[in-house]
Amino acid sequence: MRYELYYWGEIQGRGEYVRLALEDAGADYVDVARKANGTGAMMKLMEQKRGTPPFAPPFLKAGKLLIGQTANILLYLGARHGLAPKTEGGRLWLHQLQLTITDFVLEVHDTHHPLGPSLYYEDQRAPAKKRTEEFWNERVPKYLGYFEDIVTANGAAYVTGRRATYVDLSLFQLVEGLRYGFPKRMKAFEADIPRLVALRDRVAERPNIKAYLASDRRIPFNESGIFRHYRELDG
Repeated sequence: MRYELYYWGEIQGRGEYVRLALEDAGADYVDVARKANGTGAMMKLMEQKRGTPPFAPPFLKAGKLLIGQTANILLYLGARHGLAPKTEGGRLWLHQLQLTITDFVLEVHDTHHPLGPSLYYEDQRAPAKKRTEEFWNERVPKYLGYFEDIVTANGAAYVTGRRATYVDLSLFQLVEGLRYGFPKRMKAFEADIPRLVALRDRVAERPNIKAYLASDRRIPFNESGIFRHYRELDG
Protein backbone atom coordinates (compact mmCIF):
# COMPACT_ATOMS: atom_id res chain seq x y z
CA MET A 1 0.00 0.00 0.00
CA ARG A 2 1.18 3.49 -0.79
CA TYR A 3 0.20 5.87 1.98
CA GLU A 4 -0.63 9.53 1.53
CA LEU A 5 0.43 11.74 4.44
CA TYR A 6 -1.22 15.12 4.68
CA TYR A 7 0.53 17.77 6.73
CA TRP A 8 1.97 21.24 6.24
CA GLY A 9 4.95 21.06 3.91
CA GLU A 10 7.17 23.65 5.60
CA ILE A 11 7.36 22.35 9.17
CA GLN A 12 8.01 19.17 11.11
CA GLY A 13 5.20 19.78 13.60
CA ARG A 14 2.89 16.97 14.63
CA GLY A 15 3.29 15.32 11.26
CA GLU A 16 6.91 14.47 12.03
CA TYR A 17 5.91 11.72 14.45
CA VAL A 18 4.07 10.03 11.60
CA ARG A 19 6.94 10.61 9.17
CA LEU A 20 9.38 8.94 11.56
CA ALA A 21 7.16 5.85 11.82
CA LEU A 22 6.72 5.62 8.04
CA GLU A 23 10.44 6.07 7.46
CA ASP A 24 11.52 3.54 10.09
CA ALA A 25 9.08 1.01 8.65
CA GLY A 26 10.38 1.57 5.13
CA ALA A 27 6.80 2.25 4.07
CA ASP A 28 5.90 3.57 0.64
CA TYR A 29 4.36 7.00 1.18
CA VAL A 30 4.05 10.44 -0.35
CA ASP A 31 4.19 13.65 1.68
CA VAL A 32 1.35 15.24 -0.25
CA ALA A 33 1.58 18.89 0.81
CA ARG A 34 5.23 19.02 -0.25
CA LYS A 35 4.20 18.29 -3.83
CA ALA A 36 2.78 20.74 -6.38
CA ASN A 37 -0.82 21.66 -5.48
CA GLY A 38 -0.54 19.37 -2.45
CA THR A 39 -1.78 21.92 0.07
CA GLY A 40 -4.89 22.47 -2.01
CA ALA A 41 -5.54 18.73 -2.10
CA MET A 42 -5.13 18.60 1.69
CA MET A 43 -7.59 21.44 2.24
CA LYS A 44 -10.11 19.83 -0.10
CA LEU A 45 -10.14 16.66 1.99
CA MET A 46 -10.58 18.69 5.17
CA GLU A 47 -13.51 20.60 3.71
CA GLN A 48 -15.48 17.58 2.53
CA LYS A 49 -18.73 16.98 4.36
CA ARG A 50 -19.27 13.29 3.76
CA GLY A 51 -17.37 10.27 4.99
CA THR A 52 -14.84 10.80 7.79
CA PRO A 53 -13.36 14.26 7.21
CA PRO A 54 -10.42 15.11 9.50
CA PHE A 55 -10.53 18.17 11.72
CA ALA A 56 -6.92 19.19 10.99
CA PRO A 57 -3.66 17.74 9.70
CA PRO A 58 -1.88 15.46 10.10
CA PHE A 59 -4.05 12.79 8.55
CA LEU A 60 -3.22 9.67 6.61
CA LYS A 61 -4.93 8.14 3.62
CA ALA A 62 -4.51 4.36 3.65
CA GLY A 63 -6.55 2.77 0.91
CA LYS A 64 -10.16 3.73 1.67
CA LEU A 65 -9.31 4.82 5.21
CA LEU A 66 -8.76 8.46 6.15
CA ILE A 67 -7.23 8.58 9.61
CA GLY A 68 -6.74 11.76 11.64
CA GLN A 69 -4.88 12.67 14.86
CA THR A 70 -1.21 11.78 15.33
CA ALA A 71 -1.68 9.19 18.07
CA ASN A 72 -4.54 7.55 16.16
CA ILE A 73 -2.44 7.32 12.98
CA LEU A 74 0.42 5.78 14.94
CA LEU A 75 -1.92 3.27 16.57
CA TYR A 76 -2.85 2.13 13.06
CA LEU A 77 0.68 2.11 11.63
CA GLY A 78 2.20 0.46 14.68
CA ALA A 79 0.04 -2.63 14.34
CA ARG A 80 0.63 -2.90 10.59
CA HIS A 81 4.40 -2.38 10.58
CA GLY A 82 5.74 -4.08 13.68
CA LEU A 83 6.11 -0.84 15.64
CA ALA A 84 3.79 -1.93 18.44
CA PRO A 85 3.34 -5.01 20.66
CA LYS A 86 1.16 -7.80 19.34
CA THR A 87 -1.07 -8.04 22.41
CA GLU A 88 -4.08 -5.79 22.89
CA GLY A 89 -2.83 -4.72 26.31
CA GLY A 90 0.57 -3.84 24.88
CA ARG A 91 -0.92 -1.81 22.06
CA LEU A 92 -3.17 0.10 24.45
CA TRP A 93 -0.24 0.81 26.77
CA LEU A 94 1.77 2.18 23.86
CA HIS A 95 -1.18 4.29 22.72
CA GLN A 96 -1.48 5.64 26.26
CA LEU A 97 2.18 6.66 26.22
CA GLN A 98 1.73 8.38 22.85
CA LEU A 99 -1.24 10.33 24.18
CA THR A 100 0.94 11.49 27.06
CA ILE A 101 3.55 12.62 24.54
CA THR A 102 0.78 14.52 22.76
CA ASP A 103 -0.03 16.34 26.00
CA PHE A 104 3.62 17.28 26.43
CA VAL A 105 3.94 18.52 22.84
CA LEU A 106 1.06 20.93 23.50
CA GLU A 107 2.91 22.27 26.53
CA VAL A 108 6.02 22.76 24.39
CA HIS A 109 3.97 24.83 21.96
CA ASP A 110 2.58 26.91 24.81
CA THR A 111 6.05 28.07 25.87
CA HIS A 112 6.12 30.45 22.91
CA HIS A 113 2.35 30.90 22.47
CA PRO A 114 0.89 30.89 26.01
CA LEU A 115 -1.93 33.27 25.05
CA GLY A 116 -2.98 31.29 22.01
CA PRO A 117 -1.97 30.71 18.38
CA SER A 118 -3.92 33.68 16.99
CA LEU A 119 -1.29 36.12 18.34
CA TYR A 120 2.28 36.44 17.11
CA TYR A 121 5.08 35.45 19.47
CA GLU A 122 6.16 39.10 19.57
CA ASP A 123 2.77 39.97 21.08
CA GLN A 124 3.24 37.61 24.04
CA ARG A 125 6.92 37.72 24.91
CA ALA A 126 6.47 38.41 28.63
CA PRO A 127 3.87 35.66 29.20
CA ALA A 128 6.03 33.31 27.11
CA LYS A 129 9.04 33.91 29.33
CA LYS A 130 6.98 33.24 32.45
CA ARG A 131 5.43 30.13 30.93
CA THR A 132 8.84 28.82 29.84
CA GLU A 133 10.24 29.13 33.35
CA GLU A 134 7.35 27.11 34.74
CA PHE A 135 7.72 24.62 31.89
CA TRP A 136 11.36 23.91 32.71
CA ASN A 137 10.99 24.03 36.48
CA GLU A 138 7.89 21.85 36.70
CA ARG A 139 6.69 20.26 33.49
CA VAL A 140 9.88 18.99 31.83
CA PRO A 141 11.05 17.13 34.98
CA LYS A 142 7.56 15.67 35.39
CA TYR A 143 7.12 14.42 31.83
CA LEU A 144 10.66 13.43 30.90
CA GLY A 145 11.19 12.02 34.39
CA TYR A 146 8.16 9.81 33.83
CA PHE A 147 9.56 8.43 30.57
CA GLU A 148 13.04 8.09 32.07
CA ASP A 149 11.58 5.96 34.86
CA ILE A 150 9.73 3.74 32.37
CA VAL A 151 12.84 3.12 30.27
CA THR A 152 14.92 2.46 33.40
CA ALA A 153 12.39 0.06 34.93
CA ASN A 154 12.11 -1.89 31.68
CA GLY A 155 15.87 -2.38 31.53
CA ALA A 156 15.85 -3.00 27.78
CA ALA A 157 16.97 -1.10 24.70
CA TYR A 158 13.52 0.36 24.03
CA VAL A 159 10.39 1.32 25.92
CA THR A 160 8.68 -2.05 25.66
CA GLY A 161 11.69 -4.34 25.18
CA ARG A 162 14.24 -5.20 22.52
CA ARG A 163 12.14 -3.97 19.59
CA ALA A 164 11.61 -0.31 18.76
CA THR A 165 8.09 1.09 18.72
CA TYR A 166 6.59 4.30 17.46
CA VAL A 167 6.82 5.69 21.00
CA ASP A 168 10.61 5.30 20.91
CA LEU A 169 10.63 7.26 17.66
CA SER A 170 8.47 9.95 19.24
CA LEU A 171 10.72 10.19 22.30
CA PHE A 172 13.65 10.66 19.93
CA GLN A 173 11.77 13.59 18.39
CA LEU A 174 11.10 15.12 21.81
CA VAL A 175 14.78 15.09 22.72
CA GLU A 176 15.78 16.47 19.32
CA GLY A 177 13.17 19.20 19.49
CA LEU A 178 14.10 20.33 23.00
CA ARG A 179 17.77 20.38 22.01
CA TYR A 180 16.88 22.70 19.15
CA GLY A 181 14.48 24.95 21.02
CA PHE A 182 16.34 25.17 24.33
CA PRO A 183 19.98 24.13 23.77
CA LYS A 184 21.32 25.64 27.00
CA ARG A 185 18.53 24.40 29.23
CA MET A 186 18.49 20.95 27.64
CA LYS A 187 22.25 20.52 27.94
CA ALA A 188 21.98 21.14 31.68
CA PHE A 189 18.97 18.84 32.06
CA GLU A 190 20.23 15.82 30.12
CA ALA A 191 22.24 14.54 33.08
CA ASP A 192 18.88 13.78 34.73
CA ILE A 193 17.65 11.63 31.82
CA PRO A 194 20.59 9.44 30.72
CA ARG A 195 18.36 6.54 29.62
CA LEU A 196 16.27 8.77 27.38
CA VAL A 197 19.40 10.26 25.85
CA ALA A 198 20.76 6.76 25.20
CA LEU A 199 17.42 5.78 23.65
CA ARG A 200 17.62 8.85 21.41
CA ASP A 201 21.08 7.75 20.27
CA ARG A 202 19.88 4.21 19.47
CA VAL A 203 16.99 5.52 17.41
CA ALA A 204 19.30 7.89 15.50
CA GLU A 205 21.46 4.92 14.45
CA ARG A 206 18.58 2.82 13.13
CA PRO A 207 19.40 2.44 9.41
CA ASN A 208 16.19 3.87 7.99
CA ILE A 209 16.09 6.72 10.49
CA LYS A 210 19.76 7.55 9.92
CA ALA A 211 19.14 7.71 6.18
CA TYR A 212 16.04 9.85 6.69
CA LEU A 213 17.83 12.34 8.94
CA ALA A 214 20.53 12.78 6.28
CA SER A 215 17.99 13.30 3.48
CA ASP A 216 16.03 16.32 2.28
CA ARG A 217 12.85 14.56 3.38
CA ARG A 218 13.64 15.66 6.95
CA ILE A 219 12.44 19.26 7.17
CA PRO A 220 14.82 21.33 9.35
CA PHE A 221 13.55 22.72 12.63
CA ASN A 222 12.40 26.32 12.22
CA GLU A 223 10.53 29.09 14.00
CA SER A 224 7.21 28.20 12.39
CA GLY A 225 6.97 24.76 14.00
CA ILE A 226 6.27 23.48 17.49
CA PHE A 227 9.88 23.49 18.68
CA ARG A 228 11.18 27.03 18.27
CA HIS A 229 14.40 28.65 19.39
CA TYR A 230 14.09 32.09 20.95
CA ARG A 231 17.28 33.02 22.74
CA GLU A 232 15.47 34.99 25.44
CA LEU A 233 13.54 31.84 26.47
CA ASP A 234 16.63 29.66 26.78
CA GLY A 235 17.78 30.81 30.20
